[in-house]
Amino acid sequence: MGLPSGFEWIIILVIIIVLFGYGRIGKTMGELGSGLRAFKDGLSSDKDKKEDEPKEATDETKAK
Repeated sequence: MGLPSGFEWIIILVIIIVLFGYGRIGKTMGELGSGLRAFKDGLSSDKDKKEDEPKEATDETKAK
């Protein structure tokens, strides 16, 4: 039992559209894309902050 073929994917998509409706699927995919974009931006901003931290001396390194 492998991955569905092209025809099986079409049947799956038709069933999903019938169950949820076309408008709701489009809205959900848009929200998913926005969420993923925000998550990616958050990860990159955290990475930028961590790269900046070693350049500045912290209280712990001054005390040593």
